[in-house]
Amino acid sequence: YIERQIVLFDALEDAAFKEVNDMDGSGSLKQLNLSIEEQKKDIELTEKLKDFKVRLVLTAHPTQFYPDNVLGIINDLAKAIANNNEKHIYSYLQQLGRTPFFNKQKPTPYDEAISLVWYLENVFYPAAGNIISSFKAAHPNSFKTNNSIINMGFWPGGDRDGNPFVTTEITIKVANALRGAIIKCYYNDVRKIKRRLTFKNIDTALALLEEKLYKNLFVPEYVLDFNKEELLKTLYNIRFQLEYEHNSMFIYLVDDLITKVEIFGLYFASLDIRQESTVHTKVLESLNNQYHFLPNQYEHLTEAEKVECLFSINRSIIFESVNESFAKETLQSFQAIKTIQQINGENGCNRYVISMCKSALNVVEVFALFALSGWKETNISVDIIPLFETITDLQNALEIMEFLYQNPYYQKHLHQRSNTQTVMLGFSDGTKDGGYLMANWSIYKAKEQLTALSKQYNIDVVFFDGRGGPPARGGGKTHKFYASMGSNISNKEIQLTIQGQTVSSNFGTTDRTQFNLEQLINAGISNSLFNNKHYGLRAEQEALIVQLSTISLDAYNKLKNNPYFVEYLQHVSPLRFYTDTNIGSRPAKRGTVGTLTLGDLRAVPFVGAWSQLKQNVTGYYGVGSALQAIEAMGKWDEIKHIYDQSLFFRTLLDNCEMAMKKCHFPLTAYLKNHPQYGEIWKMIFAEYELTKEYILKLSGKKTLMENYPIDQLSIQMRERIVLPLTSIQQYALIKIREMEDANIESNIKQGYEKLAMRCSFGIINAGRNSA
Repeated sequence: YIERQIVLFDALEDAAFKEVNDMDGSGSLKQLNLSIEEQKKDIELTEKLKDFKVRLVLTAHPTQFYPDNVLGIINDLAKAIANNNEKHIYSYLQQLGRTPFFNKQKPTPYDEAISLVWYLENVFYPAAGNIISSFKAAHPNSFKTNNSIINMGFWPGGDRDGNPFVTTEITIKVANALRGAIIKCYYNDVRKIKRRLTFKNIDTALALLEEKLYKNLFVPEYVLDFNKEELLKTLYNIRFQLEYEHNSMFIYLVDDLITKVEIFGLYFASLDIRQESTVHTKVLESLNNQYHFLPNQYEHLTEAEKVECLFSINRSIIFESVNESFAKETLQSFQAIKTIQQINGENGCNRYVISMCKSALNVVEVFALFALSGWKETNISVDIIPLFETITDLQNALEIMEFLYQNPYYQKHLHQRSNTQTVMLGFSDGTKDGGYLMANWSIYKAKEQLTALSKQYNIDVVFFDGRGGPPARGGGKTHKFYASMGSNISNKEIQLTIQGQTVSSNFGTTDRTQFNLEQLINAGISNSLFNNKHYGLRAEQEALIVQLSTISLDAYNKLKNNPYFVEYLQHVSPLRFYTDTNIGSRPAKRGTVGTLTLGDLRAVPFVGAWSQLKQNVTGYYGVGSALQAIEAMGKWDEIKHIYDQSLFFRTLLDNCEMAMKKCHFPLTAYLKNHPQYGEIWKMIFAEYELTKEYILKLSGKKTLMENYPIDQLSIQMRERIVLPLTSIQQYALIKIREMEDANIESNIKQGYEKLAMRCSFGIINAGRNSA
């Protein structure tokens, strides 16, 4: 019943989206167009649009509990509400009452991919086309390159990090599904265009195009017999005939399809491959034990010597002869990239992300695996992307990238990749590792330092942000972060992950998608064209933020280092039942050892557990302690000045407010006198109260999120709807602990465990606007 209340509220918000958001206001492309016209920035815009892009990468991180059929009902219900169709509203609500809200089995990576393909077909395809077509119409002379501005990325089926269920077969299958989905979209558009373009010769050309798309879509085992360039050539020929023979009648229909083909090609979304660095090390060790392509004393060499050895590998390995199955599978994944590029085009799969990258050697190991799987050194048409996640890794990123930039082999590779280096910066593990302030500041400084370093070596650096979900995972008012970066940080492109419920909450409808995509495009372009309006940080102000972050880190570490910290999360929250929810194919932790450690625990369940406790520790902890300490040092006026003038710092605390607004400590107040967990609960509550006091003092506001009244009301309503579920879940967890303390195993205990797990669905879904 409560879950269905939440669905109804989701649909109401979707239906009202255009009413409560100014689609043409601040951050929109219309507002950007006016600013460009007023300040005569057309020349600068043309230069910017040569290579500026916004890339949204859809991931399968399991924070979305709605199954596909429920997402479809939400979509239909929102339309019925917007049209005030009472008959359909009533029918859809009845349908919800009979529709299961949970999966009986875990989805496969392919299932996850197909779920997200629905958004590509029904939301991103029309929205991206609308945005770029209207932008082209406003600035026809600025679009002279083949840059489509909007790119889509895709992780389900390619993200192998800790997911044993992603195989090479799955990767190829997902790439084929993506190609089939985009061809279907083109086929449907061509059929619609045929109804208008009934003119001589054009009707014949369209019929031939329709037939070709049909065969590639519906005829089994049909081999793809065209590419993006051929498709565009056909459409441009039709456009030419319309312009010069038919007075440009309905030419906008062809222009819109051309724009979509330029954006999506034959791949729809670029499939990224991701794997954890230690896996590459183990695979190389296994292969070397069998084939002996490295020196006998390799493990005793320096990092520089190992790098030289790995770059010198010039042999390939026949997959069938590899003894270890995990090594064979890894090598085949490298070959799969080539296969996908041959069919879907190079953009179909041309990025390899190395998670938990801790050294230059971790990057070079990937080059070695490319060589061993048959790629030629001069023809690796793939961007190798290191992902720096922990605070230490972020701080070491500068040294790692400088080592690579200086290496002659790596320089050759970058030259082949247009002297462009993509670096991914992960937020979630940084927050888990160092707390909210230190994670944010470490990423900001890493970007600033890597921008300066890359300029020194004439490299264009592109930052790919692992942001998404709630503020504690780098979400929140994301576009404001990009608008606040200033000129010291490269903004050649905006790239970020769209995770879990963020897909449906920010990009679940065409209106939402158009609004949020425009906000990101506006932020990236405005930051270049009008960056003088943003207040930069002076050296002494940066030093103060460093001091603030360090104090915050110390406070967070005191909490994290409490001997009962992980146990608290395991027993007070539903963390240990996370894998039973059947919402994602990936395990909740990286390690295979039975004992849960903070290092092995993935950031998604870590942050999700705090969210269900209504404590949201990773979104604010340490901020209050840091602000109090700064005030005690007599530096309050300085930090207040930074808050008033720096959009970056203000956005940081705005998102902190959002995390705090979703806290509700009366839910767990019974723990304050618990013999083991009472101390932790008191520490968290005290920090919450302190942070709230100092943020309100700093902002001059009376309530949290006062500047965002619509979001504030939405959160309040959702928290009221979900309160019975959080209460029931805590009751179930209390009963489970009591039975465990008494060593009681029974069906009743299993019932409480199922109850605690099932409550998670509605609690998480109600937090939709946490993104």
